[in-house]
Amino acid sequence: MLSLQVALSFFGIAIVLALVPGPDNLFVLMQSAMWGRKSGLCVVLGLCTGLIVHTAAVALGLAAVFAASATAFTVLKLAGAAYLAYLAWGAFRARGHLDAHEKIPRRAAGTLYRRGILMNLSNPKVSLFFLAFLPQFTSPARGPVALQILQLGALFMLAALLVFGCIAFFSGLFGRHVQRSPRARRLLNRCAGVVFLGLAVKLALSNR
Repeated sequence: MLSLQVALSFFGIAIVLALVPGPDNLFVLMQSAMWGRKSGLCVVLGLCTGLIVHTAAVALGLAAVFAASATAFTVLKLAGAAYLAYLAWGAFRARGHLDAHEKIPRRAAGTLYRRGILMNLSNPKVSLFFLAFLPQFTSPARGPVALQILQLGALFMLAALLVFGCIAFFSGLFGRHVQRSPRARRLLNRCAGVVFLGLAVKLALSNR
């Protein structure tokens, strides 16, 4: 079991790491601005669900096997880059105007939830980061290391949920105010396309 001191120290670091601009929080920011804060929260839940898989992989030792396979790393990162490029293409093609009788478009909660999961799981660097980061806060003297890894993963997910949830809420409020402006919608879609395309290129060119 984790001691209170270790848990608090880890949680504080996890909060800081979640605040550092990166693919996940930028993804939440753009999705929330485009589709609203409720939609953004669905993405956040999807991202956190993906963290469950990464945590389990580290606890079971699967991440170490994955880290040793250059082929698996390359295949997964290219799949993730392709998915982000697809999102960029959709953002660039999105209409910038609404007809008078149209409501602001929304995405189904399940679609956005799955989008968050895919975004997280298709980034192999998350598994490698967890593999390098989580074990630093474990000790065999405190009991089974796998159990400690799961506890640390849960704390990291809580930190991500809090930080990303705040990002979704505030960017969703901003997005709601610009949705009715054709010019603002066009600009928002272009910005989203650029962000997704940039993330795709960065992931495709990343090394282990």
